[in-house]
Amino acid sequence: MSAPLDPSRAVVRPTGRSAPEVEIRRSRRRRKSVQAYRDGARIVVLMPAGLTRAEEQVWVDTMVAKVEGRERRVRPDDEGLHARAVELSRRFLDGAAEPTSVRWVDNQRRRWGSCTPEDGTIRLSSRLQDLPDWVVDYVLVHELAHLLVPHHGPEFWAHVERYPRTERARGFLEGVVVGAGWKDLPEV
Repeated sequence: MSAPLDPSRAVVRPTGRSAPEVEIRRSRRRRKSVQAYRDGARIVVLMPAGLTRAEEQVWVDTMVAKVEGRERRVRPDDEGLHARAVELSRRFLDGAAEPTSVRWVDNQRRRWGSCTPEDGTIRLSSRLQDLPDWVVDYVLVHELAHLLVPHHGPEFWAHVERYPRTERARGFLEGVVVGAGWKDLPEV
C-alpha cells in the first residue's frame, strides 16, 4: 500500500487520458467527501489529505469522468444543438421556425447568437456553452424567432416571449456581461 500524500496541492493527469490537467487540493479538514469542478482548462479535485496515491488516482479518474460527463450533457455538439432548436421551435413556435443548421461559433464577441433568415442558419457564441440550459434555450428561441420575423419589433417579441423564461434569461445574460466587465455588451 502506498504512503499517504500530504502536500496540499498537486497537478496530475488522469490514468489513460491525454487531457485535461487535474489539480488535486488536499484538506486535513475534509474527511470523506470528494468534489471536482472545472477551472478554465484544468479540473480541480478536492479530497481528504490522508488518501494513498492509489486511492487518489481512483478518485481523480472517477471525478474527471463525472465532470466530463456533466459537460457533455451541458454542451451539445452542433447536431444536438440543431435537435434542441427543432424541439424548441415545436414547443414554443408551433414548429414554424425551421432552421437548416445550428452551430457553435467562436468568432462572436458582440452578440450571443445570430441568424440568417435567408438560408435558415443559426450560430450561437461558444461563450454560451458554460451557461445553464434554460439560458441557451432562450438564445435559441430568440434566433428561431428571427427565422419568422427578421427585426426586433412587437411581432418578434411576441414570438420570443412564448418561451416562459425569457425575462429571467435576459437578466441572467445581462448579469454575465456586468460580472465579466465586458465593455462591448452582447445583444440580449
